[in-house]
Amino acid sequence: MKLKEAAEKLGLRALTQREIDDTEVTGGYSGDLLSDVLAHAKSGSLWFTIQRHKNVIAVATAKDIAGIVVVNGVEPEQNLVEAAEKIGVPLFVTEKDAFTCAGMLYALVK
Repeated sequence: MKLKEAAEKLGLRALTQREIDDTEVTGGYSGDLLSDVLAHAKSGSLWFTIQRHKNVIAVATAKDIAGIVVVNGVEPEQNLVEAAEKIGVPLFVTEKDAFTCAGMLYALVK
């Protein structure tokens, strides 16, 4: 599934301007412990987290994450938004919780 379609169906609000039409989402990962995400997230995952700081960009790029979704209405720090824009990692926010987002995505990609 394409990231643009996933974002629309999940009702995500984009914080970066990167074109997302061709980015492929192969699954999802929900986690807030960066070392856990590094160890277990798969390339192409949409990552659901409450982490709002710049360090998530390093993890996302190391794991070739399709996009980062900051959940629970948490607003990312400005330096995260700026880093995501600069490096080209799609960054989204949502009021939904990670469980709901992951379940919705699972239904879309299974």
